[in-house]
Amino acid sequence: MLKGLLSLPLDLAKTLGVVVWSVVWIVAALMVRVLSGGTRLPLAMARTPWASGILAMTGFQLDIEGAEIIDWSRPYFIAANHQSFLDIPVLFVAVPSGLHFVVKSELKRVPFLSWYIAAMGMIFVNRKNPEQARDSVRRTAEAARSGKTILLFPEGTRSLDGNIGRLKSGMLAAAAESSVPILPVAIAGTGEGMAKAWFPRYRSRRIKVRFGQPMSTQGLRAEDRRELASRLRNELKSLHSSLVQGTGNSEPVSPLGAQAQSEEGELHVQQ
Repeated sequence: MLKGLLSLPLDLAKTLGVVVWSVVWIVAALMVRVLSGGTRLPLAMARTPWASGILAMTGFQLDIEGAEIIDWSRPYFIAANHQSFLDIPVLFVAVPSGLHFVVKSELKRVPFLSWYIAAMGMIFVNRKNPEQARDSVRRTAEAARSGKTILLFPEGTRSLDGNIGRLKSGMLAAAAESSVPILPVAIAGTGEGMAKAWFPRYRSRRIKVRFGQPMSTQGLRAEDRRELASRLRNELKSLHSSLVQGTGNSEPVSPLGAQAQSEEGELHVQQ
């Protein structure tokens, strides 16, 4: 209790620093977007200095495994587990190519942040409107086919206990339609490192990221998304377990035709 009270001023200072740092670099990115006429440079700024600065000022160290064997000259649907806000700067640092997000449409009502999201060509999704959700799937597939790497948090929300939850299959339909491979990525340490409270509480620690092997979506249809979600969840669980237990890389993922537990549920597009 006493230790928590003593750390309160430092946590407040870190949170203020994160906010100010983010505002400064969002403004800078928007200016570069206007002047350059493209998103390549402002997206590179999201990696360095924004994301790397966030991790430095909050006291986190990052271990990345498997990124060196990935062919980053091609696009992917990056599918990662989700534990806290820190997952976003962590993935910006870990992935050497520009990341495009699929974000909930409610963020359109957030001034400033929504301007950045729109300017960077990221995709808003109305999860409550099936017709608009399907249109978002189509636009996401087109973005991937055009060469953009898309980041998904297929659990649809943050995990409360660090375990890999049930995956929402909606945006996996975009991967199937585009024939762009899915790249599973497991993160460990961001949930424990940023405790949930009435304001962020930082517990400086080492965060680990492990890239799996790309999962082919060639020849798949949108209707295959539930089986694809089941395979992806198994792979994420294997990667995450190996990180937590400190073991080696996971085994290669099985072909789509392999036995997999079917995922139930209607089309649902996640953050």
